[in-house]
Amino acid sequence: MRTLFRLFAFVVLLAVAGGGYVLYRLSQPYSGFSEPVFVEFPKGTSTAGMARVLAEKGVVQDAWLFLAARAVRRGAHLQAGEYRFEKPASALDVYGRISRGDIYYMELLIPEGYNLFDIAAAVEKLGAMKAATFLAAAKNPALIRDLDPRAETLEGYLFPNKYRVYRHTTAQQICRQMTNEFRQQWQALKTSRNVHETVTLASLVEKEAKLPEERPKVASVFRNRLDQGIKLDCDPTTVYAALLENRYRGVIHRSDLDNRNPYNTYQHTGLPPGPIANPGLRSLQATLQPAETKYLFFVAKADGSGGHNFSESLRQHEAAVAQYHRASGH
Repeated sequence: MRTLFRLFAFVVLLAVAGGGYVLYRLSQPYSGFSEPVFVEFPKGTSTAGMARVLAEKGVVQDAWLFLAARAVRRGAHLQAGEYRFEKPASALDVYGRISRGDIYYMELLIPEGYNLFDIAAAVEKLGAMKAATFLAAAKNPALIRDLDPRAETLEGYLFPNKYRVYRHTTAQQICRQMTNEFRQQWQALKTSRNVHETVTLASLVEKEAKLPEERPKVASVFRNRLDQGIKLDCDPTTVYAALLENRYRGVIHRSDLDNRNPYNTYQHTGLPPGPIANPGLRSLQATLQPAETKYLFFVAKADGSGGHNFSESLRQHEAAVAQYHRASGH
């Protein structure tokens, strides 16, 4: 009887020691790689399949450790997707990440007023793809043609926001995310106004109004000039025309102002053929509800605030321009 008891006690001791050893191994950080490792699990991948791949990639030391982690964390649901591992982690930590769905993604931030070329550069800087690849997709208006049959590209409809981009995300998928966001924002405005004209004018307001509170005033200037058949004389349209012709070098030259490109509002009356940037919600709202003014001109203040002096007459405007030159020394 005593011998049987001793044998039982020995077995229990072995079990406790074994369990302690397993828990020790499960909690030990491990890294069998020298550079960040990407591991992708398609939908339907079994736990055993995940364990095998993780061991092959050096994320866990042995496949059985990952399976043991499942026994410790019963009830956790492992999620498909791509994961990035860049530092030592225990099998329990790895299991926890995959059960949380801590999938690897990049964050693409698109500020208000970015144009196609700005967004393409941001996408390339992120490391997602070449700028040319994104531009090729963004120049196809198919994703927005139902809303704007006159759209020549997706310019104006790539709504400024923060987007998740995965390593395998395509340029068209990024464009779809952005145009879907535009659709939601546009529907929320509950307007029957023409989308092409509204977005085009809003893009000018976005580029000219640095201060949010001035957007309705800037919109009123453009609306008043359009109503009176006065050219908009909007510098950003001149810049955009030069960008389209791949000759903008950071400064507006006399040749840019004289350029007959349809987007140059110094040469053509009315709105340009389409948007010159992607406006945010506040610029769209200001365009739909401009301030009630008689302003026909505005010029930047020389104090660096980003604000403008607004004028109703050419004489007032010329005086404001002269004041700007005196104050700025230009």
